[in-house]
Amino acid sequence: MPKEAGAKPKRKAAEKAAKAPKAKKDPKAPKRALSAYMFFSQDWRERIKSENPDAGFGEVGKLLGAKWKELDEEEKKPYIEQAARDKTRAEEEKAAYDGSKKSAASGEDEEDDE
Repeated sequence: MPKEAGAKPKRKAAEKAAKAPKAKKDPKAPKRALSAYMFFSQDWRERIKSENPDAGFGEVGKLLGAKWKELDEEEKKPYIEQAARDKTRAEEEKAAYDGSKKSAASGEDEEDDE
C-alpha cells in the first residue's frame, strides 16, 4: 500500500521534547563536585587568555585541554587531590541536604495526622 503524499513521518525527537517540562532546581541544593580538570581550568584560564589575547572562548578551551593532556601525573596531582576533597564536601552536603528534606517531609506528614 503506498503512503499518502501529504503525510509526514512523525519525528521521535519532537515527541520526546514535548513530554514533561523540566523540574525546577532547588536553589538551596548543594553544588556538584568539580573534576580535577575543572580546578586546573580555573587555575590556568587567565594565563592561557593572557598568552593568547585574540583567542575566543572555544579556542581557550581547546588550549586548556591540550595543556591538561601535556601534564604528567605529578603535575596533575594537586588538582586530583583538590577534586577528591571537593567530592567529599559535595557528598557530605548532599547527605545533609537529603536528610533535611526527609525530616521536613516527615514533619509535614505528622502535622496531617493530628
